[in-house]
Amino acid sequence: MALNRPCRCTDNSITQQFRFRFSLSSGNVPMMKRQKRFHIRHHTPLGLRFSRAFRVASLPLSLLAFALLANSCGPSGSVGIPASDGESLTRDEWGHRPGPKGFRTVIIDAGHGGQDSGAVSRSTGDREKDLALDTAKRLRSKLSKDFEVIMLREGDRFIDLDERVRLASQRDGAILLSLHYNSTGSGTGSTRGPETYYWRVDSHGLATRIQDNLEATVPSKRGNLGLRRRRLRLTRNPDVPSVLIEFGYLSNAAEAKLCASPTYRERLAQTVADAVKTQAQLGDQGTGPRPKPLWQPPSRPTDPPGS
Repeated sequence: MALNRPCRCTDNSITQQFRFRFSLSSGNVPMMKRQKRFHIRHHTPLGLRFSRAFRVASLPLSLLAFALLANSCGPSGSVGIPASDGESLTRDEWGHRPGPKGFRTVIIDAGHGGQDSGAVSRSTGDREKDLALDTAKRLRSKLSKDFEVIMLREGDRFIDLDERVRLASQRDGAILLSLHYNSTGSGTGSTRGPETYYWRVDSHGLATRIQDNLEATVPSKRGNLGLRRRRLRLTRNPDVPSVLIEFGYLSNAAEAKLCASPTYRERLAQTVADAVKTQAQLGDQGTGPRPKPLWQPPSRPTDPPGS
């Protein structure tokens, strides 16, 4: 029994054709009478996206199962990393799986930048983009001994959200942390405290650890949303576990004063670093039940607010 499988690898201008042939004994098993076409997509360790298509004519069911297994595809068709190396380490479009364990790369996105200042505190004058970058650098210093740390921006420059998603989606064995400081719509108010956003199932455990650690660190909170599942560009769209962190409200005068302190930002960075290290070691252990998978499309700038 033979299986002919054409395989096309396409990455922008790179196109190659491969053909594999497997000769296997069919054994005494039921035969599939209809010809079917299977299409499997996955990433390679080199970052190229493979799209495999093959036809199966009169194949035994056992051989079909073997052929699919031989592709070593993960939950959404990613090249599998051996279980001994960790869990949920390949890029995956949906993230309907356990949280990552054993990852070695942390991608840090300092929110806003360039012409986009983000929130601005009326009481201290601090700009979100500056506080986010400072906190990102502090976090990098606390993680760099144990992880490869990639900064999406190291200076005051603007990066489009979709470009941040693209950059974050290039690495296997990685997580994405997007760092922000919050504000109410009016720029004033009593709301204070950290918030942590996630969307993917595989991001729930990490988000839970970060929010729990932050709530144990900040002196008080009031009216904040806490841990929240929300379909944002940087929580839904990347192909890696992704968490967006709002460290505190710059619209609250007392909290803005805290966030202006380098010592306080150092504590915030340490709190997140501790959560990341625990997640890498334990995975989702101890973070409670995972949320159910949601099949909503990627977030777009044209989406209604709050969708």
